[in-house]
Amino acid sequence: MEQVFIFGAGYSARAFAGLCPKDVPVFGTTRAPGKFELLRAAGISPLLFDGVVTGEVRDALAGTTHLIVSAAPGEAGDPVLNGAREILAGEMPKLRWIGYLSTVGVYGDHAGAWVDEETPCRPVSRRSVLRVEAERQWLALGEAIGRPVAVLRLAGIYGPGRNAFVNLRDGTAKRLVKPGQVFNRIHVADIAGALLHLANAARGGIFNVADDEPSPPQDVVTYAAGLMGVEPPPEIPFDQAELTPMARSFYGENKRVSNAALKASGYDLRFRDYRAALRTLWDDGNWDQGESRARMRLP
Repeated sequence: MEQVFIFGAGYSARAFAGLCPKDVPVFGTTRAPGKFELLRAAGISPLLFDGVVTGEVRDALAGTTHLIVSAAPGEAGDPVLNGAREILAGEMPKLRWIGYLSTVGVYGDHAGAWVDEETPCRPVSRRSVLRVEAERQWLALGEAIGRPVAVLRLAGIYGPGRNAFVNLRDGTAKRLVKPGQVFNRIHVADIAGALLHLANAARGGIFNVADDEPSPPQDVVTYAAGLMGVEPPPEIPFDQAELTPMARSFYGENKRVSNAALKASGYDLRFRDYRAALRTLWDDGNWDQGESRARMRLP
């Protein structure tokens, strides 16, 4: 890598920046100037992007070799493609690889069955329908310009500052029980690691980035409470729970996500299941730390 550019330098993308070699310039965008210091703390040169390409963004893109896109599409489409498609297609002579962060939500509901990258997408929510179309457009762009595009379909993200310990401390943890319901998860360190692995190999294709053990969500809360030495919240039957429409929609999708393709590419997960990850977070004492300090502890 000679230069990295991140559209949408959020939690996962900032963790990736923390793994980049110190001599590799990393640029990243945000829509809020108030987040500039957060990006700088992650080693990222911050730039504004709210759908319109500024001169600074254009200049940084011109020297970029590796592009990360972590910006969700909206009803108007993918904001990066809408605002920068011509630049991506014709003004980035050094570009070697594109990584697009998506979601396992594109698969929809499979009644608890296993899915892999060959499984047809049957998105349920509108946000996942938009993701499927964005994936298609990014893969098509890569084919048109002759550059590999890796689509990383991410499971539920957690890590320092975002985990069951924090929810237990804040009193927001719930043990909702829906028989047969499971979710995959992924520690932010493994998102960063998978991105770095695929970027260094200039590997294109679709990859599920998920742990080895899809599990009932209430089990995660119970395990975290045991490590903390506190009583877990009471179990609540799903049909009696008060949930936002978005939270309820997550429980409308039940599947087990295979990560075999990612492993076959040569990447070894640091955290294969939630127990290993939560135990490390607790033992290291960084489970409740702010993101800037947490990133320093990534592998």
